[in-house]
Amino acid sequence: MTNLEQELKEIKDSILEMLKLVLNQLEKSGDAFINFDEALADEVIHSEKRVNAMELTIDKHCENVFALYNPVASDLRFVISMLKMNSDIERIGDYADGVSDYVIDLEHPIDKDYLEKSRVSEMFDIAYNMLDMVIISIESDNAELPRQVFKKDRELNKINRASSDLIERMVKADSTNTSSALYLFSTIKKVERIGDHIKNIAEDWIFYLDGEVLKHRKKLPKKKF
Repeated sequence: MTNLEQELKEIKDSILEMLKLVLNQLEKSGDAFINFDEALADEVIHSEKRVNAMELTIDKHCENVFALYNPVASDLRFVISMLKMNSDIERIGDYADGVSDYVIDLEHPIDKDYLEKSRVSEMFDIAYNMLDMVIISIESDNAELPRQVFKKDRELNKINRASSDLIERMVKADSTNTSSALYLFSTIKKVERIGDHIKNIAEDWIFYLDGEVLKHRKKLPKKKF
């Protein structure tokens, strides 16, 4: 193994370690929010510093590869992909941290009926599954599995779009729960954004493996006969 190959392997290993840490944060933040578990929320908040430190280390490592080895072709695509993934992973950690902050700020658990109707628990499950798919695809150099992430992201978007009217009806029905409804609405938005960042990671991995740029691609209009 050449020095460059060793450097690239270390970057990939670090990205996977960071992904698994953030996957754990996502799971805990979801459980903390659904079950009003302040201790679990605190765990997520305290681990956020580690995520931030890892992001800086990976950035520095990628910069060193550019400076020392001047990578080309697939190696260049790899480092670019890792840099972009690194930023998205850190943002996922930020959102998980934000959800955990809500748990600490809430004065009482959110009504179980609100939680069920909003499908927020389902959103956390979908996002967790998406991130797990990305991890497996990177571990196995798989370009097909991350494409399944896009469909799941559309599921998150659908639930998110339905949430505005749902929360409005909840507040109108019982104004005493306005504060809880707003925290719920904000959490739904954060999970939807987590899905966007996971989709970005999937796109970057496909770019590395296939050289295919998927960002900002629009669907072609259907042919009329």
